[in-house]
Amino acid sequence: MHAANMETSFSEDELLPLSGLQHLAFCERRWALVHLEQQWEENIFTAEGALLHEKAHSATIESRPGVLIRRTLPLHCYRLGLSGQADVVEFLPCGAGERGIAFPRRRGSWRPFPVEYKRSRDKAGNEAYRIQLCAQAFCLEEMLVVNVPSGAVFDSKAKRRTEVVFDGELRGQVERLAARMHEIERSRRTPRAVYAKKCDSCSMKPVCLPAATESASAAEYLRRFASANLRQTPLAAKDPVP
Repeated sequence: MHAANMETSFSEDELLPLSGLQHLAFCERRWALVHLEQQWEENIFTAEGALLHEKAHSATIESRPGVLIRRTLPLHCYRLGLSGQADVVEFLPCGAGERGIAFPRRRGSWRPFPVEYKRSRDKAGNEAYRIQLCAQAFCLEEMLVVNVPSGAVFDSKAKRRTEVVFDGELRGQVERLAARMHEIERSRRTPRAVYAKKCDSCSMKPVCLPAATESASAAEYLRRFASANLRQTPLAAKDPVP
């Protein structure tokens, strides 16, 4: 049972945003630019993604036949050092012998099924969404002490969702990424830029400048660029003294 491992490795002050796994899975430098250097650039894809999240994040509870829907559910996992919130968590009736949680005025037990709203575009992005969704499962398992075997990613373009099974391979990937995220955070060092095709659609490209700089810090590169630019700018002639 995955939820049986309740070892606490991090304090509340050490928890990092769960949403950072999406950036880290895409690119370590991108994670550092956003979370260490506090830089962010928005493009059409991140803007559309934000609108989808606004629709999902209404903090309401809905009841439909055979399902209870909880929106904007706060999450944490002390073992992995993560915190955040789920777009949507559906609670489905448990099968025979399946362990779940009880709700007031509801018969039987219910198991959580997280749903992540994203604007999918490419393979790298889709993989990042699966990782973030699996991280939510880790949180739910630790908080509720139940198994969360699967969830779903909602595709805004196709208006449908794809089920994601949280198998051992995906869970191991999430654990490694969470550990790496804390490692970079402790070092406070931004990884160097490595240009790849995926950089062209990245919202951080204007800040990262992957094809133009080998500097570990975008902020450092921009300071050096500004300094060099100032040195090349001729000073304005002083007005003659009357």
